[in-house]
Amino acid sequence: MFADLVWATPFAVLLGSIAVLPLTHKHFWEKNYHFIALGLAVIVALHYLLGLKNASPLLHTAHEYFSFIALIGSLYIVAGGIHINVKGEATPLVNCVFLLIGAVLANFLGTTGASMVLIRPWIRMNKYRLTAFHIVFFIFIVSNIGGGLTPIGDPPLFLGYLRGVPFFWVLEKVWMIWLLGLGLVLFIFYCLDIRNFKKAPAQIRQKETGGGEQWRFGGSHNVFFLLMILGSVFINNPPFLRELIMIAAAILSYKTTPRPVHEANDFSFAPIREVAILFAGIFVTMLPALEWLEHNAGAIGIQTPGQFYWGCGILSSVLDNAPTYLNFLSAALGLFGSGDGSHSVSALLANHPIYVRAISVAAVFFGAMTYIGNGPNFLVKSIADHSKVKTPSFFGYVLCYSLPVLLPVFTLIWFLFFRVPN
Repeated sequence: MFADLVWATPFAVLLGSIAVLPLTHKHFWEKNYHFIALGLAVIVALHYLLGLKNASPLLHTAHEYFSFIALIGSLYIVAGGIHINVKGEATPLVNCVFLLIGAVLANFLGTTGASMVLIRPWIRMNKYRLTAFHIVFFIFIVSNIGGGLTPIGDPPLFLGYLRGVPFFWVLEKVWMIWLLGLGLVLFIFYCLDIRNFKKAPAQIRQKETGGGEQWRFGGSHNVFFLLMILGSVFINNPPFLRELIMIAAAILSYKTTPRPVHEANDFSFAPIREVAILFAGIFVTMLPALEWLEHNAGAIGIQTPGQFYWGCGILSSVLDNAPTYLNFLSAALGLFGSGDGSHSVSALLANHPIYVRAISVAAVFFGAMTYIGNGPNFLVKSIADHSKVKTPSFFGYVLCYSLPVLLPVFTLIWFLFFRVPN
């Protein structure tokens, strides 16, 4: 059963490289990350093409990657043409309200859309006392936990919707968990931000508390292109029409946005290029790991809601959370002998809803545990890095933030909602 996992080694090497090399050999990584990511991807691709003589998984993954990068890239370009200039308060309370608005907005624009629209204003409004935890908690709340209520919010929930989960089912069943998780993380941020605010020089505190807030918008026509992209998400046929609409929206946005708006946003293609290359490697190299999970989920004894919660959550931290969600949904269907198809999903929702609730919460929330758990995470980090904002390394993010902050919150959620045996 474990022999097939040997081909997950390139994925483990890529994860290790992303985690270690930027910290220990920064210059080498910046010059060679594309060779490392794509080289490891080629090894796995050759295994499928020459060893297994089965190109089907690669073609399916290529389609998924194309859809992923079309969505991420188009949102990045369109959001880069929207300049939100914030002047005034950046007190801890105002920051919490901003993050709360971002969390709600994520359910309408998706975590990627909300992250791309709001990360630059977030950096600007906190520029006088911006630290690493401001970027990290933005990723926690806006890029992940916030989008846990609707299929638009996060890709795993959208895939569940396509498989037969009603549009408002997650909102009805998960809102209490969402409020608890979001509230606890916001409270922790508030405590940290108060301490950061008090340490700031007196002139900065006076500057941030003196006078009302002023919001100015540039490139507002790009809201139309943003809605164009979000509307295209629901188009399934004909093939590639959805992605073509996204690409068209991105091109039109870039061509029609005045240069001063792009300059005010410090817009460049460097962050999205880095994300595109790294995730090309991730999508291909994680194929053997995902296939092994799909075929062996039942054999390794995942049966209770708590096991589904932790299993889906842990793997969503290091694998793409969308296919991880689908694999655990398939495992739940197989556990109860429901077969496949929307009718079986309906039966699962009617008779064992706690399993779908567990994997829905886990796939979305645990995506915040690492930079690669969800698409927007690495993109937000990359934008912050290019804005000269100090961000934690891969290990620093996990050891200093996600483990001490998120893991206790997620453990409490398990204890309150998914500890039951069945």
